[in-house]
Amino acid sequence: MNRYVLLILGVFFLSSSAIFVKLAAAPPGITAFYRMLFSCLLLLPFAVMNKGIREEIRGIDLRRGLLIFTGGILLAVHYILWFQSLDYTSVASSTVIVTLQPLFAVIGGYFLYHERLNPKAVLGIVIAIIGCFVIGYRDMRLSTLALIGDSLALIAAAVITAYFFIGQGIRKESGLIVYSVLGYGSSACFLFLYCLIQGNDFIHYSSETFLYLIALALFATILGQTIFNFLLRWLNTTVISMAILGEVIGTCLLGYIFLHERISVTQFIGIAIILLGQAVFILYSRETKNP
Repeated sequence: MNRYVLLILGVFFLSSSAIFVKLAAAPPGITAFYRMLFSCLLLLPFAVMNKGIREEIRGIDLRRGLLIFTGGILLAVHYILWFQSLDYTSVASSTVIVTLQPLFAVIGGYFLYHERLNPKAVLGIVIAIIGCFVIGYRDMRLSTLALIGDSLALIAAAVITAYFFIGQGIRKESGLIVYSVLGYGSSACFLFLYCLIQGNDFIHYSSETFLYLIALALFATILGQTIFNFLLRWLNTTVISMAILGEVIGTCLLGYIFLHERISVTQFIGIAIILLGQAVFILYSRETKNP
């Protein structure tokens, strides 16, 4: 299947993330923990039953192991911050702010991988970021709590970008299942300790909540996040980060359908600006040259 078709599918499934988080109605740390735990468990049989994958896991050296572990921790921190932001601001605005990843991806790509973008592609990123702030500005005027939520989402964007950069390097030498299972597993372990410290209840939730958490793992992580992990072998972090901006459309629509969150005129304008920036980036990023 074409890599860019897979990228679109990944964005589509990722769009369900904020919806399932809201519907699960569990504490942020617990939501993140079960998301990572269920994601790891869903992929684990592929690792256990495949001899080649088992041998690859046994052959992981200290450097690669530490990088995968660090990636898992970053993913855990990202989810904690983002899920927490949903308690203060709307699904649409939180999703928009957290997709400011391209801003951090361009900076990180330049210093870490010496990636240089065509100036017109950079213009596309700037346009998309302006669209994000058009949507986020609505919340900033509403309340201090909304501003806190937007700030948490912004930090989450920086953290997930760092996670993708680690994946961009690791996926050149590690298989998808190995990277994902170990990354999700280490993330779940970190989140388990975090929830223990927070004094969170791990068990007493409704069956409906656990179903939403399983759906979150299956759709948003396995069919969303894991597709991005797969594509990091060929596409860089900036390209994937720009594609994730398309999550805004799906999330806004799903939020309207399932959570009855109104999509304002300002949000429509912001979405249009984001899509314009995304189109400009796609048009001119092909001229990008990496040393």
